[in-house]
Parts: sequence; structure tokens; C-alpha cells
Amino acid sequence: PGTPTAPQGSALQLMLATGAFAVCFAAFGSVSAMMGSIQQRLGLSEFQAWTAIALPVLLGSVGRIPLGLLTDRLGGRIVFIWTMILTIIPCVLLGFVQEYWQLLVCGFFVGIGLASFAVGAAFSSRWYPPQRQGSALGIYGAGTIGQSLASFGAPMLVLALGYAWGFWSFAIIAALWLVLFMAMARNPPVASRPRTLSESLQPLRQRMTWVLSAFYFLTFGGFVAMSISLPKFLTTLFELTPQDAGLRTAGFVVLATATRPLGGWISDRVGGRAVLMGVFPATAVFALFMACPMMSTFTIGALGMAAAIGLGNGAVFKLVPEYFPQNVGVVTGLVGAAGGLGGFFPPLLVGVMRETTGSYFWGFILLSLTAVACLLLTWKGRSGIRTHE
Repeated sequence: PGTPTAPQGSALQLMLATGAFAVCFAAFGSVSAMMGSIQQRLGLSEFQAWTAIALPVLLGSVGRIPLGLLTDRLGGRIVFIWTMILTIIPCVLLGFVQEYWQLLVCGFFVGIGLASFAVGAAFSSRWYPPQRQGSALGIYGAGTIGQSLASFGAPMLVLALGYAWGFWSFAIIAALWLVLFMAMARNPPVASRPRTLSESLQPLRQRMTWVLSAFYFLTFGGFVAMSISLPKFLTTLFELTPQDAGLRTAGFVVLATATRPLGGWISDRVGGRAVLMGVFPATAVFALFMACPMMSTFTIGALGMAAAIGLGNGAVFKLVPEYFPQNVGVVTGLVGAAGGLGGFFPPLLVGVMRETTGSYFWGFILLSLTAVACLLLTWKGRSGIRTHE
């Protein structure tokens, strides 16, 4: 048979991938959304709670690299099917947890829901031509709305149905989407010869891979860290109820999710670097707002940061398929792993700082300084980052 032409886009396949990522993200987010109830139920210390919040992010980070490689070699459909299955199982088991070690084990493995990003990003990008990949990946990234579903839905489900349903409800939703995905998802009809492992890993030796990883460490890492930490911040700093904190966290996630496709769309027109040059200083300023322990400044900072890092997420993943069109999976895996690690370390660091200083202040200062460092990296590397895509 002849070589098939490159796909020009598929709204159905993009929808299926976005939904799969959303339900996986919701299952992953159920741990942080439920932490108020979990901490009370198991009698956890602050550090134990923050460790349990951060641990799923660890697998969600490092797991993106092998999932990206597998997607490049096997295709996104089969890899996403197994990723959803392996997310559902620990999500169900979380409803039965009675001991802290059980929470850590089940929480760790539900982190594969976060790692699922690398699968769908490679799957979706190959359905679209280069000039539309920024918009397509921005839309796909809107699957992070799953965290909002967990943040808002889990506390409400606990009140209505009982503790375990804060986990089981998301497992059921994921199982239903799994059936739909299995029935309708197809790999893009793009012919390519199988690459060796050495060829697949070749982008890891290129500077741009690591530059994009640093950017995503801040933007997506900031999103993950904030989305899983806000319920704790709000209940501890301002003594909000878990339901009120969940609603406000959901607002943060919705705003960050809504601006991500916008970031990809703008990047298709003016270039990813131009967007990032505005994102990083804005993030630095809004982090300082959050360092002020007043509800007004904290709210301004949180909402401003949500908009900024959402735009940044869209911009970074416009650049990935452009620079590495034949290795989207592995580069997405590495860059996504960096983003996940950006969500893993801050909660642990914040937990330590809170116990030693009694304050979250220095955590936000470090976030601001990291944004400034990324701005300098963008400015110094402007010759290597194209201004127009």
C-alpha cells in the first residue's frame, strides 16, 4: 500500500484523548482533594499529609518517560487503554485504605493518572499538521480540568455518599470513558519505520529538550503543586471548610485549564517564546501576592498565577512537536516528567517549611525566584527559541 498522507486533524480523536486524560487526572487528583478527610481519618501529621499529597506526583512525573517511549513505538491507543486500567485499580483500592502505608502505596500507583499526559500528547499531535498542533495540544491539555472535578466533587461526594465514594466515583467515570475509548479511538494513519531505542533517545542529548523541561518544571509543575496544595493552604491559612476550599481550588484549576488552549492558539500566531516572555514575569509577581497572608492578596495572586501558568503550558507544548516532530512521545515524556517533578518537590518543601518556620512565606518566594530564573533563561536563549512558528 502507498504511504498515507499526514492527517489534517480529527476532532473525535482529540476529544477521546482529552477525556481520557481528564478522567485519569481526576483519579490522580482525588488524593489531594480528599486529604482533609484522610488526615482526620488516619490521624496524620502535617508532614505525613504533605508526603501523601506529593507521592502520586512522583510516579506521575517519572512515568511519563517510559509511557512516551511506548507511545512512540506501540501507538497511543493501546498505551492509553492500559494506562486508564492501571489508574482505575489503585483509585478503587484507595476507598479501602485503613493504614498510612496503604495510603502511600495506593496513592503512589494512582499517580499513573498524571503520567497519562505523555500518551495523549503524542497521540493527539500526530492527528494534526504542525501549524495546528499548538491549538490541538492546548485543547488536549484542557484535560487538567479533571483536577477541578476532583477538588470540587470529592468533598461533596463524601457528604452525600460517604468517604469511599470520594475515590470510587472517579474510578467509575474513568471506567466508562475507557469503554468509549476502546470502542472509538484509532491511531493516526501515519506511516513511519520503527525507530531503535537509541534513535528514540537521541533528543535527550539536545539542549532544547532540557530548556523546555525547565520551562515546564515551572508552568505545569506550578499548576500541579498549586492544585494539590490549595485545599491545604486554604483550610490552614484561612480556616475554610473542605467544601469551600475545594470550590476555590476548582476555580483555580478551571482558569488555568481555560487559558491553556489560549496559550497554544496565541503561540501558533506569535510564537511560543513571545508568550513565555510575558508568562514568567507575571508568575513571579503573582507569587509575591500569594506570599502575603491575606485573603484578598492571596486570591489575586492565585487567580493571576492560574492564568499565567495556563498560558505558559500551552506555549511550551506548541514548541515540543515543532522541534521534535519524530520524537514527540519521548520528548513529551521527558518535558512532562520535569513538569511533574515541579509538582512533586514543592509540596514536600512546603511541608518541611511549615513545620520548621510555621509559615508558607518562603515557599512562595522560591516560586517567584524560579520564575525569574526561567525568564533569564528565555532571554539568554532567544537565539535558540524561534520567535515565530
